Amino acid sequence: MSGDSEALRIMEVVLTAEIFNQNPELDINDLTPTCREIFGAATATEVKRPVYVSDGLIKRTLAIPDAHQKLAANPFVAYEEFGQRLRLTALEPAARWFLKQGGRPCIEKNPALAFFFENLDSAGVSYKAVRAANPPFEDTKAHLDARISKLVSEDEKLRGALDLVIINAPEEVEQHIDDLVCTPDQMAIIGKIQHALIHREFLHRHRIYEIGKLLFVGPPGTGKTSMALAMSRTMHMPVLEVRLSMITSQYLGETSKNIDRIFELAKKLSPVILFIDEFDFVAKSRTTDDHGAMKRAVNSLLKNIDKINLIKNSVILIGATNHPQLLDEAAWRRFDEVVEFALPDEEMRKNILKKVTSTLRCTVDYQKLAARTEGFSGSDLRMMIKEAILSALMDKRQSIETTDIEKGISMVRNREAIRHLNWL
Repeated sequence: MSGDSEALRIMEVVLTAEIFNQNPELDINDLTPTCREIFGAATATEVKRPVYVSDGLIKRTLAIPDAHQKLAANPFVAYEEFGQRLRLTALEPAARWFLKQGGRPCIEKNPALAFFFENLDSAGVSYKAVRAANPPFEDTKAHLDARISKLVSEDEKLRGALDLVIINAPEEVEQHIDDLVCTPDQMAIIGKIQHALIHREFLHRHRIYEIGKLLFVGPPGTGKTSMALAMSRTMHMPVLEVRLSMITSQYLGETSKNIDRIFELAKKLSPVILFIDEFDFVAKSRTTDDHGAMKRAVNSLLKNIDKINLIKNSVILIGATNHPQLLDEAAWRRFDEVVEFALPDEEMRKNILKKVTSTLRCTVDYQKLAARTEGFSGSDLRMMIKEAILSALMDKRQSIETTDIEKGISMVRNREAIRHLNWL
């Protein structure tokens, strides 16, 4: 890393500290994740002013030693030996120096800087846009962990629910909606939920509550789980992932209690997405199930679904099933939207292939490959490309060729053939 680059990174932090200290209307979401860590706000909802910048903090967070020496020639930065702190002697001249030295990319990603530079001549930056693009503190794992700790300390019974779910903060979710190839109907559902959130008070006032209960239906590998996780990032909500097969208990009555605990946790942790995979495992036709405990579990699930909604509880409920025919009418009608995840058609397969290989060197004809992969799910296509990448790497190449793709296709088809073998 060049000295100039290091000086700019340090100067960004020093400028941010000065602007943040001078403008009490700025809050934690006006700080970049790096600045939150430097100012000791990575695990707190509020930032205590004044914030300081020291050699030690810069070394620990940016891995740049002797920060004050990197800015020794800057006439607008002073160094206090006591405390080893860096501070500005004049904000506006320092800001203009930063802009002139190539700091614009930093300004366009730092809300606190954008707040100041928006009113500076020729800066041409929008504070509102920069803040909107900055990862919010509420999306962080640190924020989620703090909320969970508080809930458990107030209600010990919720600790049992934590063992039944997989919880991810939005920042932990790798899936992003832009990475998926969605149908118009799937995108329309997301749009509806977003508008319901914006107009939640209006809907509540008019008692329109049955919104935000979605049933994702389709064969395995078609993106049901990926969509639910991607919505976590889009909606800025943590996601509670539940597999109903994991919460059934050998002890009579425990399954019903587990279901109650999970729904209670979702309400307490809201706003949140409650994603129930394998929904058909419990909510199957009750007419064919003579097991009394299972019937009570199904009834408990349906009652909890009745009592939860987006408008009142800030909970988006998503059920996912590969076997919709197993759901009885009582389970089916409790969802206000049924979203189909069918196997991708040829055009979708082509688009999925382009997305998956967008960062790779790939010399294949996407249209022909899409035509050859009839019946492949999105998961199958990703598996095929993964196999092709490994084939290329084993051949000491980083570009994917037709021979690599052939190996990927063969692997996926062999897997499918094995799955349908009858060993009896």
